[in-house]
Amino acid sequence: MTKTTRRAFLTAAGLTGAAAAATAAQHYGLIPPDPGGAYGIGEILNYATHRLTSHAMAREFPESEISQVPFANETARPGDEFKRLEAARFAGWRLSIDGLVDHPQSLSLAEVKTLPAHSHVTHLACEEGWSYIARWTGVQVSHLLEKAGVRPQAKYLVYFSIEKDWWDSIDLDEAAHPQTLIAWGLNNADLPAGNGGPLRMRVPRQLGYKNVKFITRLTLTDDLKKFGKGLGSASPEGGYAWYAGI
Repeated sequence: MTKTTRRAFLTAAGLTGAAAAATAAQHYGLIPPDPGGAYGIGEILNYATHRLTSHAMAREFPESEISQVPFANETARPGDEFKRLEAARFAGWRLSIDGLVDHPQSLSLAEVKTLPAHSHVTHLACEEGWSYIARWTGVQVSHLLEKAGVRPQAKYLVYFSIEKDWWDSIDLDEAAHPQTLIAWGLNNADLPAGNGGPLRMRVPRQLGYKNVKFITRLTLTDDLKKFGKGLGSASPEGGYAWYAGI
């Protein structure tokens, strides 16, 4: 076999292998919904690694390492509806669970707080460079999904803020992870509005922007193309990666 023929053979074999790998990755759900984004192959490898090690835990810290003043990443109050609910101490706040579930839910904040509570002291890291360690308390998303009865065809959890156009999503592996919470507490007190209260998604294995504030709705779906521009969340629409594992 000549060098040219050998090179052509190896190139063809490599392309065939890459195609087979891509097909297998797609079949086993190892491709994120925005593979053509700015982060490209890096995000794909990061996400595939996450899927293959789905039980890995985010590092937890002793309470002695809690940051003295957690950086709130303050945002303006989302609008008149939020201000009205806040004035009433969120008595009218609802968390709905819909989509591919057998038992749709609509829970008040008080009802959410009666569910089994879990806490962890974890690191919240922002892609902009700041971070802090805090104790987060809330209900495991896995418990909420069990309560709603997720249908077999569901693949993703989409979650929405009371702030219009602020939404994100995670796959069901991440949603069912024991550290993933709908958080209502911070450092042994109610979650302040500046930190996303009264309810915030807490995904400690991913960067801060996946931890959406002011959560009002969880939707189970089999296809993220049905939402927004089909990239999985508002984050890649704004230039970030859908999967933000750390």
